Amino acid sequence: MFVKGDRRIVCDVRSILLVQLGDVGDLVLSFPCVRALREHFPAAKIMLAVREKSGDLVELCPWADGAILVSTEKRWLWEQISFQLKFFAGLRRHQFDLVIDLRTGTRGAFIAFLSGARQRIGYYFPLWWRNLLFTDLYDLPYSPGGHVSRHLLDILTAYGLKTEHPIPEFVVPDSKQTAAAEILREAGVDPNGPLPVALQPFSLWQYKEWGEQKYVQLIRHIRDCWQLPVIVTGAPGEQSRAQAIVDAVGGGVFNLAGKTTLSEYGAVLKFCRLFVGVDSAGQHLAAAVGVPTVILYGPSSPVSWAPCGPQHLVVQKAMPCVPCRQTGCGGDGKSRCLDELAIEEVMPSIEQQLRLTTSG
Repeated sequence: MFVKGDRRIVCDVRSILLVQLGDVGDLVLSFPCVRALREHFPAAKIMLAVREKSGDLVELCPWADGAILVSTEKRWLWEQISFQLKFFAGLRRHQFDLVIDLRTGTRGAFIAFLSGARQRIGYYFPLWWRNLLFTDLYDLPYSPGGHVSRHLLDILTAYGLKTEHPIPEFVVPDSKQTAAAEILREAGVDPNGPLPVALQPFSLWQYKEWGEQKYVQLIRHIRDCWQLPVIVTGAPGEQSRAQAIVDAVGGGVFNLAGKTTLSEYGAVLKFCRLFVGVDSAGQHLAAAVGVPTVILYGPSSPVSWAPCGPQHLVVQKAMPCVPCRQTGCGGDGKSRCLDELAIEEVMPSIEQQLRLTTSG
């Protein structure tokens, strides 16, 4: 429902800013929006405003011309004021005609307003002063039965753009593939040998995690029954946890946690035969480079968040409360639906995926 504005894109669009200040997974699921904008405005400059930590991932989006990095670093007051003045001065130099904010927060609204764009489109949110910063507002209640990538496209559909490609895709440049091959080689994996299985056991949120000892059993099974190398991936802060898994397995598994940028991580995943992980950004990166996945879900809804398509399988404990969309049972940060998910319930999906893929 349109709340404010002309219900159409009214300006002569030569330069576009798409604002996505969510986490890495949110950014990946926004790539179809960039593609839709490129197809509708083939000659326009299209930039993405993203969190600083996610910036290099935009290199894998062939429909974007670049990224504007938004820092979340805390600074002293006067240093912060100076930094923000420089940031917004640089923002205005792009002379954006159109800004679209894909979230309902206040920071994206300020970026839209201070960009100086003639048309600033955002989602309606019940915060009156925020809404004043946009020229156009669209109210679209989130549907629990719909996928997030489709939901993100709905605002473009409302303004008359064709949105025929809701599934995120990456294009990995040759330079990134070369770098990824070297990263694998340095870790002890032959990039020209049997394709590895990638595991991402960790999440920003403990209530989404399965349990490290279960991954030890799972890796041993893949190594012993399929003779495949396994790589454990994760963020820099997860290196020690990944190494604990590697040490417990005792051979045939390699620690890549914290050893890649996000774009290099996508390139590394392109070398893999299968991705196995929890509900985190890795599932979206793997799917975007065309790698089959097995994703372990707990209280979250796979209907909304899991990769789409028959090459992607979800394992979720059948319990009356699932999905509850809560951050753990009883507020303790742990999810019984994942704690009670046995390895015997997970392995059939992994076996199925490995039988359907080739080792290269």
